[in-house]
Amino acid sequence: MDLSRRELIGRSSALAAAATLPACAKERGASLPDFSDIEERTFRGFWDHVNHSNGLVPDRWPSPSFSSIAAVGFALPAYAIGVERGWCSRADARDLTLTTLRFLWNAPQGPDRTGTIGYKGFFYHFLEMQSGQRHRRTELSSVDSGILFMGALFAGQYYDRADAAEREIRELADKLYGRADWNYFRSDGRAAISMGWHPEDGLIERSWTGYNEGMLVNILALGSPTYPAAPGLWDQWTAPYPQCWRGSGPTRRLAFAPMFGHQYSHIFIDFRGIRDAAMREAGFDYFENSRRETYAQRAYAIANPMRWRGYSDKIWGITACDGPGFAQLPYLGEKRTFFGYAARGPIDEPDGRDDGTIAPTAALGSLPFAPEIVIPCADALRRWPGLFDRYGFKDSFNPSFTYTSARNGTGTIDPRFGWVAKDYIGIDQGAILLQATNYRNEFVWRTMRRSPAIRRGLTRAGFTGGWLRR
Repeated sequence: MDLSRRELIGRSSALAAAATLPACAKERGASLPDFSDIEERTFRGFWDHVNHSNGLVPDRWPSPSFSSIAAVGFALPAYAIGVERGWCSRADARDLTLTTLRFLWNAPQGPDRTGTIGYKGFFYHFLEMQSGQRHRRTELSSVDSGILFMGALFAGQYYDRADAAEREIRELADKLYGRADWNYFRSDGRAAISMGWHPEDGLIERSWTGYNEGMLVNILALGSPTYPAAPGLWDQWTAPYPQCWRGSGPTRRLAFAPMFGHQYSHIFIDFRGIRDAAMREAGFDYFENSRRETYAQRAYAIANPMRWRGYSDKIWGITACDGPGFAQLPYLGEKRTFFGYAARGPIDEPDGRDDGTIAPTAALGSLPFAPEIVIPCADALRRWPGLFDRYGFKDSFNPSFTYTSARNGTGTIDPRFGWVAKDYIGIDQGAILLQATNYRNEFVWRTMRRSPAIRRGLTRAGFTGGWLRR
């Protein structure tokens, strides 16, 4: 490169620090334009491909796929959104939700390597679409189970009528969440919650500490009515924060490079106006933190320290997503490394990796935080050739990957516009749909604010203020 990696990072950080941030997007001055087409197409992706016999949702489509339990967690609110928007009937959404929760409750659990859906009340990350049993050697996932529990808790609040089916949904939602033994993920003596467990190898070494998507894991663990984690759990979570801060003044923020880490907990929990001890000291809330990170991602794309094609003030957003595949190829006179599915983010932030791949969910999942920059990005992405289709946005694209002779089974390659993924990925689609709904009318937030588990978890973590006062 003409510039060193340190100089490239410096250029990006300087631009981010100089960016002018408008008034906080909490004060939503502009109404959401007609996103109905994006939202309905994305909803249809869930509705059309769920296994209606057991409620399992594929990890991806149209590639043949196992189920992702996190995608199921996002799908449960998606069905209710369909009801509210007139895309499906309440009865159909209710029955599909009940089928899902019944299956999850009744499927076998246990420590065996095969033949079960999970253990200790948690679920394996990926499940076979028909049987629901563990897919290969996937892990028992604390965070993906957490997203599933969030979806179930949402359903328990939304289906509030007196009929037998909706009453059973409420009962099953509480039972599924209450069965999860969060302390099992600390059974080796650690203070924090492990990211997962394998029957072959035991607990995963890494735990949910620092700033990332694991915030929801800790809040759910603290809020459990049956197996609550110790009160000091939140101190374990925030202990690494000093290493996570980036920027200064109005750009100072807890950083985590992949954008999904700033979105997933916020999809279900309204962090506006509530603060824990760390954010009381910082002087702003986690919603504002995610807004600042959204702006930092856009600033990074404008600076474009890696000199990728396509990055601009309207084309931006890096997160975990599909990619063109692992390859080392010449680019601008040097060898660059490209990746398949991987976590991506600005190279000057924790866990940063940038191979020129942009994911629509990175920007659109931040719609409530910064609509004034996300909406223009969404408009530009819709015009990108081959990216917007039957079920909304394909997972990702890479304008720099124009190597038409490269072997590629994950998308299409155009010599002018580069690589575009062929699949839709459930968790990425879920962030798009649910966050658009939160910005439109706060639907998921409003529903989850009624959840005793969420209020209890936040309170035990030391959050105060805002809607928690009511």
